[in-house]
Amino acid sequence: MQLTVARIGRAHGLRGEVALDLRTDAPDERLADGAVLRTDSAQLPVLTVRSTRIQQGRWYVSFVELTDRTSAEQAAGTTLLVEEDASDEDDAWYPHELAGLRAELADGTVVGELVGLEHLPAHDVLVLREPDGARTLVPFVSAIVPVVDVPGGRVVLDPPGGLLASDVARLVVSDETRG
Repeated sequence: MQLTVARIGRAHGLRGEVALDLRTDAPDERLADGAVLRTDSAQLPVLTVRSTRIQQGRWYVSFVELTDRTSAEQAAGTTLLVEEDASDEDDAWYPHELAGLRAELADGTVVGELVGLEHLPAHDVLVLREPDGARTLVPFVSAIVPVVDVPGGRVVLDPPGGLLASDVARLVVSDETRG
C-alpha cells in the first residue's frame, strides 16, 4: 500500500527548493539525504532527496530532479509516497487500515462505515459514511474513538450528542452560545 509522506508546497528560492506539508511522523527517516520517493505525478514519477532543512518548524527540501524555481513551481501539489504494509505501533494506523471498518457505538449499534481519514490542523478526523449516506467528520481522539479494532473490523465511537447526522435530535447547545 502506498502511503503519503508529504505534499509539495510552494517553491522557495531560485534553486528548486520546496516547502513540504508533512504527513509522516518520521520525516528524518523518510526524507533522509539520498532517499528516493515515488510520486503521484506522471511527469516526476520519482524524486531523490538532495538535502533538507527546517526553518521555523517548516520542512524545506531540495530534490535532485528539481534544479530551479520553475521546476519547483511545477512540482507544487505533488504527493510523495512510500510503500508500507501496516503500522508497527500499537496506537497508530494508516488510512488504508481504517478504511472500510464498521463504526459502532459501545452498545453495538452500527452507525456507519469509515471511508477515510483527513488531516486537519488541530487533529485528524475519521470520515464516516452513515447508513443514510450522510458524511460525518469524527474527531480522531481517544475520548470519542476509544476503541480501534482493525483485526475485528470495527471502531467504537462515543460521540457527544449531535455529532452524528443521525443523532441530530440529541444536539447539545449551551445557553451561553445563544445571542
